[in-house]
Amino acid sequence: MNPRTSILLTDLYQLTMLQAYFDRGMEDTAVFEFFVRKMPENRNFFMAAGLEQVLDYLEDLRLTDEELAWLAGCGRFHKGFVDSLAGMRFTGDVQAMPEGTIFFPDEPILRVVAPLQEAQLVETRIINLLQFQTMVASKAARVRLAAPGKLLVDFGLRRAHGAEAGLLSARASYIAGFDGSSNVLAGMQWDVPLYGTMAHSFIQAHDNEIQAFEDFARSHPAASTMLIDTYDTEAAARKLIPLARKLAQDGIAINAVRLDSGDLAGHAQRVRRILDEGGLAAVKIFASGNLDEYRVRDIVSAGAPIDGFGVGTRMNTSADKPYLDCAYKLQEYGGAARRKRSEGKATWPGRKQVFRSLDAAGRLAGDVLTLEGDTRPGAPLLQPVMQGGRRLAEPLTLQAVRVHAQAQLAQLPEPLRSPVQAPAFAAAVSDALKALAAEVDSRTGMAVA
Repeated sequence: MNPRTSILLTDLYQLTMLQAYFDRGMEDTAVFEFFVRKMPENRNFFMAAGLEQVLDYLEDLRLTDEELAWLAGCGRFHKGFVDSLAGMRFTGDVQAMPEGTIFFPDEPILRVVAPLQEAQLVETRIINLLQFQTMVASKAARVRLAAPGKLLVDFGLRRAHGAEAGLLSARASYIAGFDGSSNVLAGMQWDVPLYGTMAHSFIQAHDNEIQAFEDFARSHPAASTMLIDTYDTEAAARKLIPLARKLAQDGIAINAVRLDSGDLAGHAQRVRRILDEGGLAAVKIFASGNLDEYRVRDIVSAGAPIDGFGVGTRMNTSADKPYLDCAYKLQEYGGAARRKRSEGKATWPGRKQVFRSLDAAGRLAGDVLTLEGDTRPGAPLLQPVMQGGRRLAEPLTLQAVRVHAQAQLAQLPEPLRSPVQAPAFAAAVSDALKALAAEVDSRTGMAVA
């Protein structure tokens, strides 16, 4: 059994609700939407990611014989219900914002329209997939905005929260504008460009540092980045000068040096001077070590001569804000709009659309949250992506998604590009949507006096 594709990778209450729906014969069409309720502190936008994994999950949805046998024997469910699950497939429709799209609180980025049991069952995994990649892509996009024109590489696999998280964070960061990853499987699966250097252990395994550098360069003559901070950063930079001349006689060039500790900006200034004076002006400087958008911004603002950054733990875990306050909520059932009225968690009812307008400079001017079928100025952001349980088009290449994401970032007004809190940007709510909410409240006896 693959736990990443198993229907049983879900919350128990999904199945207990399904049995109750089954017992009552509740089979009408349900509409659920995924959205983020609130913008975390010091965040100004979200970037949608994870849609392709959701569509894969929905297309492949089925219970195996092993899973059905376990459900039948666990003592929680009756035979009639378990038997009904044997042929379950996802037969619904999905509308979604394309991956890489910028969005804001309360704007649905995905809508599922399907028989109630199907739409309910997929809730947990949909949230799991969209929340994580959207969180990482949003964080990675902030790093990209902090370092325009710099090489950015995902270094976060080893400290990601599990194998799937490490793989999907490489994908999400590439969508958001990173140039590549150290994650080899991401290279195989999605053609994410691969970057790598060496570990300190490689240096330590040699009797002397310069021999380690030479061995690595001769083993990888087309791509050699030297990690120079194992012992003394500036001394190692000086050692590279005669080595580079020696290697050049064999047609081998040192491409870059990597700094991974200490005052990265200060070391970069000194190392740059040493390399330039030694005739190695073409050798680039790459930095890593507990970086995020704030440190990268400070380093870039200081004018440090660093050409690229390896960003790992703090991005792949979104360390400062490690989750999104997101939800997948019922908005319609049996043709009637529904809404939640819980304190602090109220939802807008019905099937919704988001229209986006740009100003004359091509920057984001405003979003309108309204009902599906309503016509507003601007471009509708949710698009049909699945009908009758099948994709409507072949998946986009990750490169195409990445191009869309960069176009979206280019539309951000200057205040929203900052890594610190800007004045909140929120979609305007249409009168039609407000009227529907009032109608639902009146119908359910929840009208406010």
